[in-house]
Amino acid sequence: MTCFFCIYETVWYDGKQKKGKHMKNLLKYMKGYEWQSILAPLFKLLEAFFDLLVPLFVANIINRGITEENYGYIIGQFGILILLALIGLVCSITAQYFAARASVGFSTKLRQSLFDHIQHLSSAQLEKVGTATLITRITSDVNQVQNGINMALRLLLRSPFIVFGAMIMAFTIDVPSALIFAGVIPILLVVVFFIMLMSIPMFKRVQQKLDDVLHLTRQNLTGVRVIRAFCREKEAVAEFDKDNNALLKLNEKVGLLSAFMNPLTYAIINIATILLIQNGALRVSAGALSQGDVVALYNYMAQIVVELIKLASLIITIDKSLACAGRVSAILKMEEEMHYGREENKQDETVAIAFAHVTFTYEGSSAPSLEDISFTLDKGKTLGIIGGTGSGKSTLAALIMRYYDRDTGDIQLFGRDIKDYTEPFLHKLCAIVPQHAVLFHGTIRDNLCFGNEKADDAEIYAALDIAQAREVVEGKAGKLDFVVEQNGSNLSGGQKQRLTIARALVAKSDIVILDDSSSALDFATDAALRKALRTLDSTTVIISQRASAVMHADEILVLDDGKLVGKGTHDSLLSTCEVYQEIVASQFREKEVCHA
Repeated sequence: MTCFFCIYETVWYDGKQKKGKHMKNLLKYMKGYEWQSILAPLFKLLEAFFDLLVPLFVANIINRGITEENYGYIIGQFGILILLALIGLVCSITAQYFAARASVGFSTKLRQSLFDHIQHLSSAQLEKVGTATLITRITSDVNQVQNGINMALRLLLRSPFIVFGAMIMAFTIDVPSALIFAGVIPILLVVVFFIMLMSIPMFKRVQQKLDDVLHLTRQNLTGVRVIRAFCREKEAVAEFDKDNNALLKLNEKVGLLSAFMNPLTYAIINIATILLIQNGALRVSAGALSQGDVVALYNYMAQIVVELIKLASLIITIDKSLACAGRVSAILKMEEEMHYGREENKQDETVAIAFAHVTFTYEGSSAPSLEDISFTLDKGKTLGIIGGTGSGKSTLAALIMRYYDRDTGDIQLFGRDIKDYTEPFLHKLCAIVPQHAVLFHGTIRDNLCFGNEKADDAEIYAALDIAQAREVVEGKAGKLDFVVEQNGSNLSGGQKQRLTIARALVAKSDIVILDDSSSALDFATDAALRKALRTLDSTTVIISQRASAVMHADEILVLDDGKLVGKGTHDSLLSTCEVYQEIVASQFREKEVCHA
């Protein structure tokens, strides 16, 4: 099988010629299934061998049984045909079993490896490739490769074996007639391989268009409430129809090309059959060939027809498999951009976070999202980060979590460069509550223990109390065992936010980052949450657009268009930072500011 795929040294992709053996690169996942990969085609070849014997016994029945009216001989030969059929059936079932074991095992390993690799890609890489594309690669593409492996193990050797075996058997019967086989087979191979090489790049474009349809579907389903709120259902349907019809036309185009294979092969075979029967009739009349031999030659030609039909289907499957293998291989070849160190010990127990002249620009952006940011935060202190929309608040949090690497400058956590820590230790060191609350399908306990699997109920409820979420749990049937639906669809926005805060607190990380995580809370709950957070021993970073959320922090950073325009306490910023003054003035009346 590997040799077959290696024939295609040239793989066409996006109109450019690239060398590659994508399927060969993926075949390393067949390790552990070597015997199944050998036994599956072996049993198929045994089945094919017995199939090649059938026309000979049919010829014997005609030449000796029917001609000589020897009914005992006919029954004996018929019994042998039934035995050959039973043996062939057993061989076929056995081959299918081993092929299924190998292909499913292969796809399981490949899918696991692909998933693990995706988990280690940086946020920038994930955003560049796209969620829809990754979902297609790990599901549809892997399934297509699995089908290709399965079909290849079963038919890749069997069909050529039957085709060339039928030609060899024809030579044992009559050389002049067999020359027709020798002439038609090369023509068939040229047709088959030409169509295959033409259709491979088209199948790649089909899969790419499938990515677009999946992306649009995901976008419309996740944003269905917005679409309905603005009465954009017709526009959404029209946009989906446009992409779906484009996929349909591309499938029709590649289907039309693949459909040429059957009529072309049928036409060639039928012409060859006519020549065979004509030649056979003349040789029978001349006494050089018996009637049974002509029937055997016709049966061999019929076997070639059947196998070419199977081969056509196999080639279409392998075309798709090769195209999908290239797409899967492209993801696996993506090198990890994030490289972690080996440190699992903190160096400085006084300074928790230190930024020194940090600048960061998103890929494809024309301007930095953060520019020349410098600050320090002592352990156990609370840092507030405030600014308008797009000022870079969440980007700063992402750099602390090392979702992205800074362009220039230094970022240190507890006295060590953030790149020196191992990935598990860094994620244990920092816990974040994202802007958009994300909960997984499972019980509340499962979600809260996401960062600390060993947490007991006492620790969970302590975190729930700080997050003002105890009443959420107490009000649900089953309490901690209440089942949360995917994305927390059976919870309100405020309930989801409080549970995600509790999840971060259960992890007991040294640094807790709250990225605008109280936007769905009412002012009373938000105030109670802020008060409870002050009791934490952890270093806390609070990101918010509400001045009330950060005004009691030990230090406040004011961001504006990616620049640090103010740094200090609430009182000092009121007198020194114009941007902070405008934010506070827009949210409070003068008396309320003084009272705060």
